[in-house]
Amino acid sequence: MIETGTATMLDRTEPAHCTVCCCTLANKILMVLFMVLLIFAILFGNLLTLAVVLGTKHFHTPQGYLKASLAVADLAVGIFVVPLSVYAEVYLMVADLAPEWTSYNSQLVSFHPCNLIGPIFAGCTLVSITTIFLLTIERSIAVLRPLHKDSVITRRRTTILIILSWVGSFFLAVSPMVFSSEISLEYNSCSRMCNYALGTIGEFPSQAWNILLLFPTFDFTLLGGTVVINVVSLSSIRQHSRRRKHLAEGERQNSGKPTFSDIKAAKTIGTLTLAFTASFTPIAVFVVGNVLGNKWCDFSFFAFWILATNSCWNVIIYSVRDQKFRLCAHKLLMPFQRKTSTTV
Repeated sequence: MIETGTATMLDRTEPAHCTVCCCTLANKILMVLFMVLLIFAILFGNLLTLAVVLGTKHFHTPQGYLKASLAVADLAVGIFVVPLSVYAEVYLMVADLAPEWTSYNSQLVSFHPCNLIGPIFAGCTLVSITTIFLLTIERSIAVLRPLHKDSVITRRRTTILIILSWVGSFFLAVSPMVFSSEISLEYNSCSRMCNYALGTIGEFPSQAWNILLLFPTFDFTLLGGTVVINVVSLSSIRQHSRRRKHLAEGERQNSGKPTFSDIKAAKTIGTLTLAFTASFTPIAVFVVGNVLGNKWCDFSFFAFWILATNSCWNVIIYSVRDQKFRLCAHKLLMPFQRKTSTTV
């Protein structure tokens, strides 16, 4: 999403960086195979999530709307971001020459694919972080203030917040090009993705630096707040579980306590937060190292693609943690399973 190091126009006669993923033909084939499998995993998982959430009345809730928004953001990564990398790498393998547009940044050509794909990846990543934050807020209210949940968390308010999160995230994604003529987009030969970089200058100007700092500042602030809120919610759940153990078997549970489904949902969101934090941490480490002057070409590839793989993890987490989601997904897949068994 962000390449904070100095970047200039790539010399067309200069060979691409030999990274651990692309030094041999076998590594290149494995890399492309990984990208293709990732596309199918993202599309299958997130289309299944949308089918379950939108097709099941039980999930027509604020939490369901937020999960649908998260699935759409992940789906966009599989439809737009990863396929461009597959095209560039397959073209390079077949023609033994990189596509012409990978040799230039977006400031030097009239149209550059990264002008579209770069903001999509950045915007969808920001949408994911924002949505997980909103899911955490929604679950914390359900756990900490269960009596106020229905009045505070409504579908209308949730829809407005989702729209604002998309508008705000994509505005932030395009802001580097809007507010600075020194920032461009390029297909980076290390990460094998479209990244933000400096256009035609050799030193990092303070204005461009301040603009690019918006990304890590926004990301780390939301992720940090999400982790803190999750810790508070899970601590409350732990205390509630201890109190339940001391209740007499015939004693009626206080209606002001969170329900079992709310507790399970909060733990699911906590797992989502943990997974996204783990996938985003390598990017954070890379950005810090890049600022300190380290190129870390191999690490750049792994950092960006670990983040990309996060787009297919949500459906796995839902299936493991949410029994109702698992049952609905199984019902949707049953016709395909029957057709397969009949064919065999």
